[in-house]
Amino acid sequence: MNVLVIGANGQVGRNIVKELADTNHNAVAMVRKEEQKEKMQELGAAKVVLGDLEGDFSEAFEDVDAVIFAAGSGPKTGAEKTLTIDLWGSVKAAKYAEDKGVKRFVQLGSVGSDNPDAGGEEMKPYLVAKRTADEILQATKLDYTIVRPGALSDEEKTGKVEVSAEGFKSMEGRSIPRADVAHVLVDVLERQNTYGKVFEILQGEEDAETQLESV
Repeated sequence: MNVLVIGANGQVGRNIVKELADTNHNAVAMVRKEEQKEKMQELGAAKVVLGDLEGDFSEAFEDVDAVIFAAGSGPKTGAEKTLTIDLWGSVKAAKYAEDKGVKRFVQLGSVGSDNPDAGGEEMKPYLVAKRTADEILQATKLDYTIVRPGALSDEEKTGKVEVSAEGFKSMEGRSIPRADVAHVLVDVLERQNTYGKVFEILQGEEDAETQLESV
């Protein structure tokens, strides 16, 4: 499949591009700036397209079979960017996918978005944006999967995760490498048992493939 990676230049996004390069899928990396194209090609992207989440990026959906939305405004931006990128960017991406007949849509969410009020005032705008984006995606006719990782780390990929459809009771002292999050986002692309599902992931003891079979 030709897989459009939205947020390809982000920390998780770069891992997604690398992960796709090791599969039978083709990464179509969407970046904002011309100077970011070379890096995407080095990571193994089959195609690189320019697109700005705060504008019209519908052309990026040409000749695409699936979408992985992994964009985020980042920790150094305010609530305004969180709304226009994490929330509105996702809403527009889902609309473009529907318009172009792209049925498969995998979205990177966040643990804690099930109850933004419990996340503290600093995280609340981000969690509200993620929660709302997820709910709007769930209301579409797309074959969606929403993956909500816990705290992210820069450790090496392990391939070992724990999946919870009900939500983890405790995440104290636990995290998950960004590379493992990318692995899961790519792995679910063709797993029909994950269609229409929302689940949380953390680093675990079992292979990701085994855990995802039971979603």
